[in-house]
Amino acid sequence: MFNVEPRLIQKLRNLPAQRQAEVESFVEFLTMRESRAAAAQRLGESLAKIDSLNLTPMSDEEINAEIQAVRQARANRIA
Repeated sequence: MFNVEPRLIQKLRNLPAQRQAEVESFVEFLTMRESRAAAAQRLGESLAKIDSLNLTPMSDEEINAEIQAVRQARANRIA
């Protein structure tokens, strides 16, 4: 595949400053979108691994106990 970078840089240099700023914003948007897509992929893989463990779901009481334990640990750090 050919390298498009030199052509893009030349075209970018020919644009007025305002348009260059728009291009920069668009590139940032594309970068963020790629980052989010990669994170979503990793999350999906993690959820599939967790699902494959066939663990029984936590009860409401267990969830509340975990929440209280974290809150207590946080309160102990602050105090």
